[in-house]
Parts: sequence; structure tokens; C-alpha cells
Amino acid sequence: MDKQKQQRFFQEIIEQHKGILFKVARTYCPKEEDRQDLIQEMMIKIWQSIHKYDDQFKISTWLYRISLNTAISFYRKSSSRAGKYTDWNAQTAQISIEDKSEDEMQLVLLVQFISELKEIDKALMLLYLEDKSHAEIAGILGMSVSNVGTKTGRIKDKLKKRFSQLKS
Repeated sequence: MDKQKQQRFFQEIIEQHKGILFKVARTYCPKEEDRQDLIQEMMIKIWQSIHKYDDQFKISTWLYRISLNTAISFYRKSSSRAGKYTDWNAQTAQISIEDKSEDEMQLVLLVQFISELKEIDKALMLLYLEDKSHAEIAGILGMSVSNVGTKTGRIKDKLKKRFSQLKS
């Protein structure tokens, strides 16, 4: 593919699928400036890999794979992110959700609980909540389909326990 075609293809896929980049960035970076850095890093990785894209695969699967791998690496290599999720406490939770409806409160808590998961588990839940099939998730994350099912079940149980602890 020549340079002009490559540029057009890159611009098209970013424009059509930018939601994937934003979802992944929101999952891994609570602060806006970190999200912008991560999105830029994901776009660089996509550009560097664009010549390797195989059109036998869905473009969204390819983008999720690059975006999630980039996000996990970005998250791990930055020691400044290590304590960002530990600042959450019951008082902060109360302030941020007291003016919200019950459904909104549940959603805020779900997002918080997912943000506390391990990197790969966050990725798995992001894809699960995007209604990706176990086979698609397995392809994106490089796992077996049965492992996706097992891990999804365990994570869902863990999240249910977190919600039930709040009620008791």
C-alpha cells in the first residue's frame, strides 16, 4: 500500500472507530490528560501497524487488540498511575453519587469496581460490556474461548459480591 492510501485508510478507520479508542482510554485512565496521552499512543501504534492489517479480520477486532495492548503497556510502565485508584473511599463515593438516581448510582459504582480490576480483567469486561462474543474477546485478548467464559464468570461474581457488600 502506498503512503497516500495508507494515510487515507488510517484516517478512515480512526474516524469510523474512534469510539473504541475513547472507551479503552476511559477504562484505563481516570484523568483527562492521561486519556489524551494514551489515545495519542494508541494512534501511533495503529499507524505503525497499519501495513500489517489483514482484511480477513474485522477492523474493530484489530483495533481493540492494538488499543488494549497499548493501554495495558501504558498503564504498567507509568509508575505515576500506581496509586490513582487508591484515593477512592466511601466519602468520595457518597459525594459523587448522592445526587444521582438509583440506576446512575449503580453505573457509577460498576465503573469504579471495574477500574479496580487487573489490567487484563478490565479489558475483558470492557469487551463483554460491548456485547462482544466470547470468540471475539478470545481473539482480541489472545485467550481461549473457555478461559474467557471462566474469567468473565469469576469477574461477574466478584462484582456481584462488591454490590452485595454495599447493601449489607
